[in-house]
Amino acid sequence: MGSGISVEEKWPVLGRHERAAEWLRVWTDLGRAPRTIDAYARGLAEYLLVCERDGIDPVAATRLHVAAFVKDLSTRPSRRGPSVVALDSGAGLANATLQQRLVPVRLFYDYLIEEGLRESNPVGRGRYTPDRRFGGHQRGLVPRLTKLPWIPSERQWLDLLEIVREEPVRNRVMLALAYGAALRREELCSLRTDDLDPAHRTLRIRAETTKTRRERIVPYSAATGVLLSGYLAHRATINRARGPLFLSESRRNYGQPLTLWTWSKVIRRVALAADLPRFSTHTTRHLCLTELARMGWELHAIASFAGHRSTESTLTYIHLSGRDLAEKLNRGMQQIHSWRVDMLTRTGQGTQAVAK
Repeated sequence: MGSGISVEEKWPVLGRHERAAEWLRVWTDLGRAPRTIDAYARGLAEYLLVCERDGIDPVAATRLHVAAFVKDLSTRPSRRGPSVVALDSGAGLANATLQQRLVPVRLFYDYLIEEGLRESNPVGRGRYTPDRRFGGHQRGLVPRLTKLPWIPSERQWLDLLEIVREEPVRNRVMLALAYGAALRREELCSLRTDDLDPAHRTLRIRAETTKTRRERIVPYSAATGVLLSGYLAHRATINRARGPLFLSESRRNYGQPLTLWTWSKVIRRVALAADLPRFSTHTTRHLCLTELARMGWELHAIASFAGHRSTESTLTYIHLSGRDLAEKLNRGMQQIHSWRVDMLTRTGQGTQAVAK
């Protein structure tokens, strides 16, 4: 963890359960990313706290006890307030967050099975099992809801750009790269000076910074190149040494690599100024991939550009707007309508011929 605090210090409950601490140490020793370890620690710690509250030994817990944990997560007061009117967000954690909390619990029980301490996993995996009765499908404890990602309208995007124009050059070039190259937050903030190839206007996205651990090369536009050149000249006044591309300019961390959290705060501030509270560091990625789909890019090309392992992941990021679908429907219905009218006309002519 970046703050130097161990997960046991942050979540003391992990230190009270030997097997849980062992399991987490295995993932740490295998080199999982600090943010992944922190997410695993949080999810398992919350589960262990519920087990302690209910007097349950987590090693011997049943599906009933895991279901009680899910109920606990689902009925917590929403941090966004009781007036929120949206599917799965009025109370408790959002569906995606519920799934994230259950992942470490499921993996923990997989570990206990491998160690010979259990015979089964009380957390359903929601996968296809050919030898299972009644259709061969095992359902997970929590139904998985897949929502369309939100993207701004053309007017909303322009409103945001009006705010961004007043931002420092660093923030402007970061937003330009985040959108133009469809970069994830970690990929953007982890860029180094030697990842740039100005001659070919490309970026090297290193494998260790990606979600899928696969390196890729992505292009950026000529306009972004001009902005980037201006930022590099500005960066030289802060630090001439090679290294992290984006540097902090705050008095407290001057010249230090820009953190993920600082970038998130920048985007949050800009989004609120533009009255777009749903805009996040990932919105630019959604918008870019959707625009590529609208321009007719093939799915495999978009997946390669985005750094996805499979096109299934790409499909969850891409959606056409209702206006796009309406236009497609109108064009399709016009063709069908013309065909039907033509057939009716031909039938009428044939009937008249027979009548004569």
